[in-house]
Amino acid sequence: MPTTKRTITAEDLYQFQLISGCEISPDGQHVVFSLQRVDPKTHKESSNLWVVPTEGGPARQFTYGNQLDRRPKWSPDGREIAFISNRGEARQPQIYLIPFHGGEARPLTQLNGEIGRFEWSPDGKQLVCNFRKKDLEAIEREEDEQKKHLGVVVRHITRIVFKEDGYGFLPQERWHIWTIDAASGEARQLTAGDHYDEFEPCWSPDGQAILFRSNRTGDPDLNWDVTDLYIIPANQDLTGFPNLSGLPADARRIPTPPGPKETPTFSPDGRWVAYYQLGGRSDRWRHTNLWVVPADGQGQAQNLTAPFDALASHVTLNDMGRMTTMPPTWSSDSQTIYFQSSWHGNTLLKSIGVDGSNLRDVIDSPGAVEEFKFDQAQAQLVYLHGTMTDPGQIWLRNTATGQTRPLTNVNQALLESLDLGEVEEVWFKGAANNNLQGWILKPPGFNPGQQYPSILQIHGGPLVQFGNFFMHEFYFLAAQGYVIYFCNPRGGWGYGEEHTQAIYNNWGGADYADLMAWTDFVQQQPYIDPARMGVTGGSYGGFMTTWIIGHTDRFKAAVTQRSVSNMISMDGSSDLAYRFHALFGAEKHAWQDFDNYWRQSPLKYIANAKTPTLVIHNEEDLRCEIEQGEQIFVALKKLGVETEMVRFPGEPHGMSRDGRTDRRIARLNHILRWFDRYLKAGDGHLSEASFSPDDDV
Repeated sequence: MPTTKRTITAEDLYQFQLISGCEISPDGQHVVFSLQRVDPKTHKESSNLWVVPTEGGPARQFTYGNQLDRRPKWSPDGREIAFISNRGEARQPQIYLIPFHGGEARPLTQLNGEIGRFEWSPDGKQLVCNFRKKDLEAIEREEDEQKKHLGVVVRHITRIVFKEDGYGFLPQERWHIWTIDAASGEARQLTAGDHYDEFEPCWSPDGQAILFRSNRTGDPDLNWDVTDLYIIPANQDLTGFPNLSGLPADARRIPTPPGPKETPTFSPDGRWVAYYQLGGRSDRWRHTNLWVVPADGQGQAQNLTAPFDALASHVTLNDMGRMTTMPPTWSSDSQTIYFQSSWHGNTLLKSIGVDGSNLRDVIDSPGAVEEFKFDQAQAQLVYLHGTMTDPGQIWLRNTATGQTRPLTNVNQALLESLDLGEVEEVWFKGAANNNLQGWILKPPGFNPGQQYPSILQIHGGPLVQFGNFFMHEFYFLAAQGYVIYFCNPRGGWGYGEEHTQAIYNNWGGADYADLMAWTDFVQQQPYIDPARMGVTGGSYGGFMTTWIIGHTDRFKAAVTQRSVSNMISMDGSSDLAYRFHALFGAEKHAWQDFDNYWRQSPLKYIANAKTPTLVIHNEEDLRCEIEQGEQIFVALKKLGVETEMVRFPGEPHGMSRDGRTDRRIARLNHILRWFDRYLKAGDGHLSEASFSPDDDV
């Protein structure tokens, strides 16, 4: 007898478990990964390590407890797994080692600070990491009860980069390179200084050198887009280091074109370094490209992906976790490089020759390749793949035959019990007769003879894309009887550099025109009620939502979330203020080009607004400070436009993806409440009665 499926709920966020950090063993026989869960009573996130055999069979839990066990990495011989855990002290994660064939996990490090990227040395005797010490003042407060009770007395700010969304105020200490003995845990500092940071260390194939990236200009904060690659000997220590540079005397810079760089990696033969670079200086509309440069510095760097207009990054949005761009991965013969590429709503796995030839798709199925790793022989490829209807499973690919199969079935019982509705992908013409991609999500039980209320969803960024990836929020709203539609207007990534450049220094131009063309297209569908259309979006999507209510009254209700509203104050208040002008394409700062910034500010046009608008903002948002939302709310109140403001304490910019679960649920219920009030009035489907005042914040 068939089982009746139910619709998704906001509370289902407690049920989803999320995979991250999947790593295949050197012999290719097992995959270890971290599995995250949420306790519905405490709202606390926990994660443990799990292991699944590649030959077939169920996954088994490998570590236990209500701590966070994350980022597992196999030792080169496959006998141990290193991972980050806070099992010893909740606020101080350490690197732990656990034998694969039996035994307890033991703490390898006893560091006081933050551990960044880490990896094993080729011989398995050491690990390298970038590490940031805890400030002495913070340590003193922790050790002195009276100082702990009084808290911070004063903050003395000397840098323009002094805060970070999701982190808070940055410490005075900097990120430096350390090595750790894998047997004793002895930690040795290789770089130093209070002026520069070093990131993403990587061993040379012979284990004799360490590669990393660093910005060592006069003021790295002001010259944020000048990053260089450096190589230092792995057997150095701080003795005799020049205090000014914080690097060994024989440190070597690899000459490369100027621009922000990420995740450099050596080729197996040691001849090349591959890395990602975001355009040139301040050209944020340009793609993140894959580059190679001779490791000895005796030759020019080559941009491999620019001739193909291929974006070398994972930028396909979902609301169940972060987007991870993996480092460039080399073939064992050093002739091919594997990388993620976001294109037309998918994140694919591609490969390209070291000479820039033979660009091809390796994994091209609809969805997003979030992580990938080869075994030592490169006979098997393991990858984490999410789709429109599944947040993500681990898959295995035989590199010889190309055959793939799933290794996990996380969340499958939950997903099989749900009726998510149906998604239709369409291509349509934008405002400039340009080809645009969009999706229409129809509610469960959809009746083509009925007219439905609808909600336009606008993505943030803008340097991201919507696509074939799981969006719980969309399914939740569709389950309440809404048609949800979303697209990728000009300004985002995934459709070529010309598509991205179209809005630079002109936010609210081509993007607004494309969104209105998309709305026109959807409104013409016979199942859409043109009198009951809503709009919402967060961050840049909040900018566009606020821009829309100042330029048209075609929408009956709006929800603007963590919005950009005033480009002038944004240039001074965001944690990205030091480079905000480059993010949206302006050559000058706000005080140098006031009229241009105000022209691109939704608040300039707010007096035209008539649309009932809910303002949602997070009180610890340092990316788009809460004053951006407050300006919208106060203006609408003074204008007599129906409005409310919902604020979430303790939450940063990305709360909708990874905030505390009860707050994420409250946010969804407020969005639903607002749209129901204005898009369902009189049809007997108001959800006010089911909205608990206890969920208010």
